[in-house]
Amino acid sequence: MEIVKNAISFIYTKLFWKNARLVRLPIRVRGKDCMSYGPGFTTGYSCRIEMNGIKAPEKLIIGENCVIGDYAHIVANKKVVIGNGVLMASRVFITDTNHGEYSGLSETSNPEVSPNKRPLSYKKVTIGDNVWLGENVSILPGVVIGDGSIIGANAVVTKSIPVNCIAAGNPAKVIKIYNPDLRRWI
Repeated sequence: MEIVKNAISFIYTKLFWKNARLVRLPIRVRGKDCMSYGPGFTTGYSCRIEMNGIKAPEKLIIGENCVIGDYAHIVANKKVVIGNGVLMASRVFITDTNHGEYSGLSETSNPEVSPNKRPLSYKKVTIGDNVWLGENVSILPGVVIGDGSIIGANAVVTKSIPVNCIAAGNPAKVIKIYNPDLRRWI
């Protein structure tokens, strides 16, 4: 059965996703004309990609040879950039959008207002080249993940992560750094 499902997905990919390697069905995409992706783009089953709101070119930019695991959910209402060679495990969530502003500067995002009525706020998300996102990782608005970094399973990334680091936890914190002189993680 898996062969049949992949064969159908392969035909679908070649018809509707130029240059992609394989887009597995089912997939839910809102605003596909607001996204770009490089050759070798691959998705798992049941991915959900949303680019709602004002139509603008390239709200979501996905680099070459990116692999997105099953049940991933990406929300790019303003701008999400995913570099080349990124590997995402299943159930990864990436968003550039919040229902409200919680920096302490906004009076409209208080708990007395329904979350659905709070104005949306946006902060660009950038994921560098050759990044690996583990199972169930959540990446929140405003985060930059540096090239070559690894985000451990179940991590919630609320702040930026430097290049060549391993980060884990909730909230995610750097736990190892790659030393290029020693050619190992320390």
